[in-house]
Amino acid sequence: MKADVRRAGPPQASTAPSGGSALHEVKSVGALYLELIRWNRPAGWLLLLWPTLSALWVAAHGFPGWHLVAVFTLGTFLMRSAGCCVNDVADREFDRHVKRTAGRPVTTGAVSVKEALGLGALLALLAFGLVLTTNTVTIALSFAALAVTLIYPYAKRYVSMPQAVLGVAFSFGIPMAFAAVQSRVPLLAWVLLLGNLFWVIAYDTEYAMVDRDDDLKIGMKTSAITLGRFDVAGVMLSYLIFISIWAVALMNIAQSAIYFIAIGVAVLQALWHGWLIRKRQRDDCFRAFRLNHWLGFTVFAGIALSYAVR
Repeated sequence: MKADVRRAGPPQASTAPSGGSALHEVKSVGALYLELIRWNRPAGWLLLLWPTLSALWVAAHGFPGWHLVAVFTLGTFLMRSAGCCVNDVADREFDRHVKRTAGRPVTTGAVSVKEALGLGALLALLAFGLVLTTNTVTIALSFAALAVTLIYPYAKRYVSMPQAVLGVAFSFGIPMAFAAVQSRVPLLAWVLLLGNLFWVIAYDTEYAMVDRDDDLKIGMKTSAITLGRFDVAGVMLSYLIFISIWAVALMNIAQSAIYFIAIGVAVLQALWHGWLIRKRQRDDCFRAFRLNHWLGFTVFAGIALSYAVR
């Protein structure tokens, strides 16, 4: 009688999820969420942070204390991240036609709309939790800041200069900082907000210049398109208005040569950005945009040091 010999086939994979594969899946999802909130591109939230910290120092006439520094630093990061989630959901159909944004997680479907909005809501709630540790005026202003943040992604469809709407959203940390320190919002805070709005127009126009050809094809409205051949002049004029307003508004507050040296360095940086964008090359315009957080840091450093040496 012949023995029944069976050739062993390849081992069958288990249908039950292994601990290793589950961990890998969690890491993959985590990496997508970090990409969604632009974790690897800190320039975006730093652009919000420096004017906010500047306002804190001015409102407190110096160091405002670690509590407020932590609240506004973490809050700025969380709200910018939440804004990225909302923006990517709103622009998902447009982004697939833009070279720079075609690979975003929501656009490719790697992260669902529901997931992105859920993450954005969670981040916004965490930021609101931080605001709750301040005072009533700051809490009230946070609702206005959230409203402008939600409006901006859709402004690009209807407003010829949506960068101005973004400027309000990115500058709202200024009145909130004054409210957190002084429980009120003086005229100075609104003047600084106005000046900062022009800085946002300057650097976000540089950003828009990167995508201008794609935006024209899909019908998106941006300042780079609206300004046309006057885009570089518009950027430089916006820098000038921003720096002039802040220099004059804080002339009698930051009474130190250090502050005016910082303003001079900021002017030189603005001129350097103008030189970079003069030929309207994508890479140079994007580089100018990314360098702007150093301009904001320079102004903040001048304010902080001027109070420190009094």
